Amino acid sequence: MFYQTPLKSVTVIVILAALALYAILGGYFAGEIVVEIAVLAILAISLDFVAGYGGMISLCHGAVAGIGAYTFAGLTALMGLDGFTATIAALAVAMAFGLLVGAVTANISGIFFIMATLAFGQMAYVVVFEWKALGGDDGLSGVSRYDLSAIGLNMNDSIQFALFCLLLVLIAYAAAAYVLRSSFGRTLIGIHSNEDRMRALGLSVWKHKAVAFSFSSLLAGAAGVLAAQHTMFVSPELLVWTVSGEVLIIVILGGLGTLAGPIAGAALLVFLKHQVSEYTEHWHLVIGLFLIAAVMAGGRGVYGQVEHVLRRKSRRNANA
Repeated sequence: MFYQTPLKSVTVIVILAALALYAILGGYFAGEIVVEIAVLAILAISLDFVAGYGGMISLCHGAVAGIGAYTFAGLTALMGLDGFTATIAALAVAMAFGLLVGAVTANISGIFFIMATLAFGQMAYVVVFEWKALGGDDGLSGVSRYDLSAIGLNMNDSIQFALFCLLLVLIAYAAAAYVLRSSFGRTLIGIHSNEDRMRALGLSVWKHKAVAFSFSSLLAGAAGVLAAQHTMFVSPELLVWTVSGEVLIIVILGGLGTLAGPIAGAALLVFLKHQVSEYTEHWHLVIGLFLIAAVMAGGRGVYGQVEHVLRRKSRRNANA
């Protein structure tokens, strides 16, 4: 569960390639759907990093993404900074907020940790909602996308922007996988497995949890920056706790602690939402049924269940 197998990487590449082909062949609407999937996938990867591998189920990751989006929007639309400088600043602010949340909540767990992260998210929402310089409850418009004309790319073209977002999903997955393969990642997994034993070995559990949450917030902030560029508009709705709840559903649907599963879960949820909503307004019911099925199947999610079946089959063949 905690190791990045070749199957994970192959699955990620196949999903992203299929989404890229869908965007290219499907036109503008398909490109918009792919961007939506990409933003949610990066946010879900960030949540899976701390929830699946660190045991820290957060309900403030939507707020972290919103902080990244608002920082980028404020620096570009209000202060006139270029997109890349604004992105670095947005990621730094998101990391700092994540480090604060991680440091404060590192010594608590379970429902208390969930509620603490929810409280941080709600505080961030209230600040943005009341901050008139950022538009308050009306939001902030005039956000621009990256200027990549120097290399022949037009980010205002929906297809090219969609492909760019998919590239960032791949980078986010690779970055998370790299960290998990490092000594820091192995330590984080060890803390999740047996925190008391790791603490008895003299490890600074508090520090590792805080840094892990900060790295996860870096990825969440990147999702927020993309979300701001996608709609060229930001509003306090980005920071509502239900966004974090939706991302948690994506992680569970795809497979908690798989890293590849969240990408599959994001694609599944978005496609279900758009396809089912054509026939009924109660698409949430379908998502709920999928979620119940995922939990009843052992809580492994779509990708997790596939990986579990293939692993069992491989063991039977090896013992045959």
